[in-house]
Amino acid sequence: MAWFGHTGAMNSGVGAGRILWEDGALRAAMRGAAEGLGLELPEADEKSRRLAEYVDGESGRRVMVSPPDSGRRAFQVRLHGNRAPLAFGASSDLAKVVTATAAWIGGAGLEETKARASFVRYRPWALTHEQKPFGKVELEWLIKLDRVHTPPYNRHPRAHAVLAAAYAQPVLRGLMPVNSHYNLWFSTAIEEPWRSKVGYVLSPYEGGVYGSDAGLYEVWKAGEVVARTETAEEAVALVVAGLPEGIGPAV
Repeated sequence: MAWFGHTGAMNSGVGAGRILWEDGALRAAMRGAAEGLGLELPEADEKSRRLAEYVDGESGRRVMVSPPDSGRRAFQVRLHGNRAPLAFGASSDLAKVVTATAAWIGGAGLEETKARASFVRYRPWALTHEQKPFGKVELEWLIKLDRVHTPPYNRHPRAHAVLAAAYAQPVLRGLMPVNSHYNLWFSTAIEEPWRSKVGYVLSPYEGGVYGSDAGLYEVWKAGEVVARTETAEEAVALVVAGLPEGIGPAV
């Protein structure tokens, strides 16, 4: 792990014996590791003090790298392409992180990037979208459903249960799904969906939004609880029943 030796690449934590990745330390470490591996990285975006973000202007591909922190020892890597987060991975080996970053920004596909950096993970839909992009509504659903596989969203199985139950309903699958603090609601508009909200709001919180009965899914309208159900499927059925007749897909 020779990258620890780069001057100014990091600051030692006080008392805790850990590293604080601030003031471009991660970007400097990534640049040094890339030089050591003989790989090329574009100039990283300098907006963030802690993150390292790389963008290919021609393809729109993007890589976001987060440093280890007090809650995890690995670097977190997210690969974006075709308007979507397509892959995620975590590795404590900065050389592997740099390898994945260089491969993706350099134009490698998901399968090739994973072959070079095995820690990279993606779902089957991402491979399909890479070759033939989904429409905006379907893509939004797939992105939201996929979050159950990545932190911190993997800590909220009830929120995912609501999404999965809603996606199973064709009429809802045609609408734009919108999340707010893990609540879920729907829109008939693809652009600026908050302006065309339709139907009820689903709340997956244990204890409810305002501390109501634990373990119940809630259905809301205009700030009031319409119903509480024991399963996500029951809550979604109420949403479907409350939709206006003949409502079409989001446009």
